[in-house]
Amino acid sequence: MNTPFSRVASPLLNIPVLKASCAGCSLHQLCLPMGLGNADMDRLDQIIGRGQRIQRDQHLYRMGDPFKNLYAIRFGHFKTCHISNNGEEQITGFQMAGELLGMDAISSDHHHCDAVALEDSEVCEIPFTRLEELFSHIPTLLHHFHRIMSQEITRDQNVMLLLGNMRAEQRFAAFLVNLSSRYLARGYSSTNFQFRMSREDIGNYLGLTIESISRLLSSFRVKGWIAVDKREIQILDLTKLKEIALGGEAALMAKKTGKPAGPATAKT
Repeated sequence: MNTPFSRVASPLLNIPVLKASCAGCSLHQLCLPMGLGNADMDRLDQIIGRGQRIQRDQHLYRMGDPFKNLYAIRFGHFKTCHISNNGEEQITGFQMAGELLGMDAISSDHHHCDAVALEDSEVCEIPFTRLEELFSHIPTLLHHFHRIMSQEITRDQNVMLLLGNMRAEQRFAAFLVNLSSRYLARGYSSTNFQFRMSREDIGNYLGLTIESISRLLSSFRVKGWIAVDKREIQILDLTKLKEIALGGEAALMAKKTGKPAGPATAKT
């Protein structure tokens, strides 16, 4: 069943090649396509900078900074956010290991958001001008990069849908399903994970108050869909969460009848 924000992992690379590339990064299969030969892998490795450590709450880049690099998250979690003229923060996304940061700046040569580490993290710097040079020599790499950009566009569209047409319960269910699918793609448990972001950050992202997030956590727990221990989350009924994310009974009825469900009214 497809859900908002669902992710599909890239095919795994050949293990011997994987171990010989980028210091044996275990998440390389999420950053690179299958089919690169040893020579192409070596050429790519040569342009990727050393891992850069980013401490919790430290900025990787700020809105307005000139664009020089893409950043592949080696480990850790980040949030991206816009800062308004009056200093208010609007979180636009959460990123985890195996994902790229910085693609928002490609068209304008400057970053349109802040990227802040949610915990001690590490990224690999990828100079974009040198990456562009490789595209003409490695068509497979260019194709994979286009696919990543397409996924980013789809994610942005899904965020707009999430905030515009979903009830609070749907928003939170879709958020949990999204995290579940992304952790699964990275080889982690899809049903047991930890919130790296605060409840306040989750509420900011979903357009809900922190009190609403606390109520939803309590409601989902009482209904037996999840178990909660501080920031530890255990999903007990993933199927139900997917159903809720898709609109609950309205979505199921639409599936049976073939008629589209009406838009849900957003509320907090």
